[in-house]
Amino acid sequence: MSHQLVTGHSISELELSAFLDEALAGIGRANEHIVAVVPDDTRSLPMRVVFDALSRNVAPRGGTLTILIALGTHPPMSDGQLARHLGPEWNRRPGVRVVQHAWKDPGALVRVGTIPGQELEEISGGLLAEAVPVRINRLALEADRLLIVNPVFPHEVVGFSGGHKYFFPGISGAEMVDVSHWLGALMTNPKVNGHKNTPVRALIERAAGMIATPRHGIALVMKGSEPVGAFVDDVYAAWSAAADLSAKTNIVWTDRAFHTVISVAPEMYRELWTAGKCMYKLEPIVASGGTLVIYGPHIRELSPTHGAWIEQVGYHTRDYFTMQRERFSDVPRGVLAHSTHVKGIGTYEKGVEKARIDVRLATGISKSLCERVNLGYVDSATICIEELAGREQEGILVVPRAGEMLYRLADGTVPDIDELM
Repeated sequence: MSHQLVTGHSISELELSAFLDEALAGIGRANEHIVAVVPDDTRSLPMRVVFDALSRNVAPRGGTLTILIALGTHPPMSDGQLARHLGPEWNRRPGVRVVQHAWKDPGALVRVGTIPGQELEEISGGLLAEAVPVRINRLALEADRLLIVNPVFPHEVVGFSGGHKYFFPGISGAEMVDVSHWLGALMTNPKVNGHKNTPVRALIERAAGMIATPRHGIALVMKGSEPVGAFVDDVYAAWSAAADLSAKTNIVWTDRAFHTVISVAPEMYRELWTAGKCMYKLEPIVASGGTLVIYGPHIRELSPTHGAWIEQVGYHTRDYFTMQRERFSDVPRGVLAHSTHVKGIGTYEKGVEKARIDVRLATGISKSLCERVNLGYVDSATICIEELAGREQEGILVVPRAGEMLYRLADGTVPDIDELM
């Protein structure tokens, strides 16, 4: 089974709906329990269209269709958010139920195996060497068939999002969340983001091989809020084809670095935990010594899930943590990864930390909290996006709706801490 829709232009809702009707026609049998793993609303995709197609095609043919929201460690969605994400009838579709992943609930998880330390050492190129328990939402094992619905974007941890990333960390236990994110952080965002085959992807695929449930992938490529490609196939094949298209669609190449970048966070990023993507996607084109401002007056907290840890740790470069391992041994490494991804690459020598660029928040987060967590602060009321836009020749870049398009230098160079030594 292999279906793809790539038209060379934005795909309309009618085109996508018709494509999904055809692609889903052979999926599902009588009395099957089918689980569709889908993203939350912090990812751009026409989820209402996909939800309607699943409800229309899969649910009537099978016995039960469960929509499992792959939250990772994101907070659960409210009923209002689910209604906007899936449609107002999200909880009134016959044969369809919606469940949100609960990563901290041991009863929701099943251990399916362990990745030995020696194997992780090989996968990571020697960066990590420890045994990793692999736990996943029990619905993935109880289902007769799985569907993974995913948009595919350049990604700071794994290279390109999507595919089995919606298992690990999407519906996994904390162990894979921490190890995968920390491995990506050790490699650094500029050397991972937008690269297809990475050690973190290899780790995820290794863990996914422990899940025996038959499954299919529904991978979409977005350009802004519009789909430009859709692939239904084996999970890896669908992801791979989508990643190739995403590399052409969602990477912007610039012929220069900028001393000031204003990265405008969309409303779907409600906290810095997700709005950090506004840094990750633009770090490669900020000149050393330059400034990146995450602009989002609607953002008022670091993270409802991890905020206490972040306030304790602050935001620091990778080497700040690796040179003081014992000091941070009790901190979840997913938190450390978020911290260093937001701060960016830099050095830590003889007790002195030096970040390559200055990251500042122009949000609803107070100046005192910014200072406490080692980030710069800008009063969002003092920023006029219209006055700053169109000044690229002056070394100023404004990026609307940041967080999904990756910006890289056209000559292929990536920032490295060596330039700070």
